[in-house]
Amino acid sequence: MKVSLAFNRNTPAPQSGPVRVPQPMLDASGPSLILGGENAEVPLAEPIAPNRTAMFGPRGALLIRPEGPFIVCDTGHHRLMIWNEKPVTNNAPCDFIIGQPTFEHEGRNAKGDACAATLNVPTGIASDGTVLAIADAWNHRVLIWHTIPTEMNQPADIVIGQEDFSGVLANRGEEATASTTNWCYGVAIIDGKLLVADTGNRRVLIWNDIPTRNGAPADMVMGQENMVTRDENAGRDPGPLGMRWPHSVVAIGEKILVSDAGNNRVMVWDKWPTKPGVPCDYVLGQKDSASLEHNRAAYLPNDKALNMPYGMTAIGDWLIAADTANSRIAGWRKSSISADAPLDGVGAQPDFTSKGDNRWGMPVHDSVCWPYWVSACENTLAISDSGNNRVMLWELAQ
Repeated sequence: MKVSLAFNRNTPAPQSGPVRVPQPMLDASGPSLILGGENAEVPLAEPIAPNRTAMFGPRGALLIRPEGPFIVCDTGHHRLMIWNEKPVTNNAPCDFIIGQPTFEHEGRNAKGDACAATLNVPTGIASDGTVLAIADAWNHRVLIWHTIPTEMNQPADIVIGQEDFSGVLANRGEEATASTTNWCYGVAIIDGKLLVADTGNRRVLIWNDIPTRNGAPADMVMGQENMVTRDENAGRDPGPLGMRWPHSVVAIGEKILVSDAGNNRVMVWDKWPTKPGVPCDYVLGQKDSASLEHNRAAYLPNDKALNMPYGMTAIGDWLIAADTANSRIAGWRKSSISADAPLDGVGAQPDFTSKGDNRWGMPVHDSVCWPYWVSACENTLAISDSGNNRVMLWELAQ
């Protein structure tokens, strides 16, 4: 008898036990606010010219405080869009920008040389309410403002990853060190520490304090055994130490978590490592730390599978990840986080085994297409719906 090995594209990743129903996670009525241009609520295929409302592939987005400001990394237009107060109407125009001379201008580094007020693919964003940090990924640097900007093209106060604001080369054109970065896509501020997902160097760098001088070296590294190696998965087979594409970092109590998009997983340390080379304790999204296939080598996901998770945040009782290539928002109750823990909730898809950009249809109010970044402010989740060129504010379910 001949056995067919044809791949069934409709088969989800194997799931043990009975089919589980997602717990309520996001408000069932959908986002409370959508920004991104005249047609952001139901995006249309049209040229995306920069102005005070339009976005092109936005990645980072952050509501600093419940009342604002609200800041979006308008990645494809190489600028930050800033609302002084939380917007209250769909498609509200931003108040000012950083990175371009006018609202209608675009281009990497404003089509000129890099400086303290230009950007080249800004992605990650973090703030402690006072300090603002932006991962300026394709300039291979992080920009830091010691107070939240309030003016058009307000220059950053500090740059790290480069010696000064004119530097733009990966690892400063040399080898990786404690002072250099390479395609740094993510940034976080946790308990006064600055953490940078130094994606191209396959590591996370930690500064114990917010840097106050240009080019300051990091104090610690995760994902490598020292500050000068940059090998994928720490030069080994996939395991609990190395990373492939780290993108975001979150703390929950004593736990520290890193979204390792290239290995389709979230790495979890039960306690902050105090020296380089400490392996994670376990992972989410894979059955073990040696596994790496997206959706566990199946076409469709299940309640334990991930496909390129990029952004991640903690909000209320939840750990939430942008499960980017599945075009869904994935969530675990904080109390359920453990090795290979199943998801408890899901957003933008009807169940744990569904995927697809805009649920394989036209964009609608509560669908997403390659969501890249998620951040939290009290009970409000900011979602960068990058493939739909828009940003959502979506409340937790009551």
